[in-house]
Amino acid sequence: MTFARGLASVLKKTPNDIVLLSSLRTPITRSYKGSLKDAYPEQLLASVLSATLAANPNLPPSAVEDVAVGVVLSELGGSKAARMALNHAGYDTASTSLYTVNRACGSSLQGLAVVAGQIRSGMVGVGIAAGMESMTRNYGSRAIPQDLWPVLKASEVDDVKDCIMPMGTTSEIVAAKGDVSRADQDAFAVESHARASRAQTSGAFDAEIVPVTTPFQAVDKQGNKVGEEEIITVTRDDGIRHDATLEKMARLKPVFAADGRSTAGNSSQVSDGAAATLLTTRARAEELGLAGSIMGKFVSAVTAGCAPREMGIGPAVAIPRLLERHGLEVGDVGRWEINEAFASQAIYCVRELGLEDAWVKGRVNPDGGAIALGHPLGATGARMVSTLMHGMGRDGSEVGVVSMCVGTGMGMAGLFVKE
Repeated sequence: MTFARGLASVLKKTPNDIVLLSSLRTPITRSYKGSLKDAYPEQLLASVLSATLAANPNLPPSAVEDVAVGVVLSELGGSKAARMALNHAGYDTASTSLYTVNRACGSSLQGLAVVAGQIRSGMVGVGIAAGMESMTRNYGSRAIPQDLWPVLKASEVDDVKDCIMPMGTTSEIVAAKGDVSRADQDAFAVESHARASRAQTSGAFDAEIVPVTTPFQAVDKQGNKVGEEEIITVTRDDGIRHDATLEKMARLKPVFAADGRSTAGNSSQVSDGAAATLLTTRARAEELGLAGSIMGKFVSAVTAGCAPREMGIGPAVAIPRLLERHGLEVGDVGRWEINEAFASQAIYCVRELGLEDAWVKGRVNPDGGAIALGHPLGATGARMVSTLMHGMGRDGSEVGVVSMCVGTGMGMAGLFVKE
């Protein structure tokens, strides 16, 4: 497919543009002890799917033809539970179909790219790209294959065996590769929390967050139940450390190697959450009377491979490929959302891409990233799109990029334009 090249071409509006009508997410909360720890991933998905209909009251549910759900850890790939959630949320079972997508951390951005492709080809008129993950319920053994072909399990080929290398080990490898110090990682993490704290306190996240009502059972530090189960409504991300300081970060011990640089404080949080984005063409939005709801457009996305042991460098590989496709320069992008799987790899990518000044000026992750907000694997891409689109609506940026590293050695990046 031929894509428009140059900033003017990217900004140009056409009837065939793939536009976003809404982009919503649940709160992102800490796994095991956060406010959504007792919720199911499909429950979170149902919440954002219901909210998508509520946010677009002039859209008949039957107009939504297909839904792609990014999910990494859920049983049976999440497909049956996700379909049940879709039906529960009130979509027309005779008109709306569903499938799940797993590209690890890039799953829901991949889902968005696939739905956009379906719309461009005429296969679908209106679609939703979503993501869901409860790492509370599904992390652990499901993160690494247990029943693995013995030939692969015994392989001594680096690019084979490294596909199941612990992510924390890849963080240490990237830190060494880029000479990213512990001090720099801690400072990056503190700034992520500070930015997320400012955003939450100012209400910047309010428009993108869908409240979730769920049972909640309090537990003590030993995991014992405390009091009676209650029904709560969760409205805010709960992983943000509003009092994060360099001194507190420095006291944390390395997690992945005795002499390592990555800690629980400068790594992304294991989290629970969901998100959903409604897509169609500009022409179809006008036909449905929804032109006034257009937030922006999705231009395109790319994926790129890298060595599995260096998976964190993914954005530094994918973003140049995305910009080159459209004849863009780094300076043409007003806002960047680059996933903070680890401070090590986020810093590496910022440096490699020449974005140090953009980071300092708050154009990269201006409202914090996964270190502060959390990283619910299958939902992260969709969460980042929501944060990007609402953020561009506030700060006036015209062009934005979402990018993340992907386990087993990949990067993904997507290009968006504000309406």
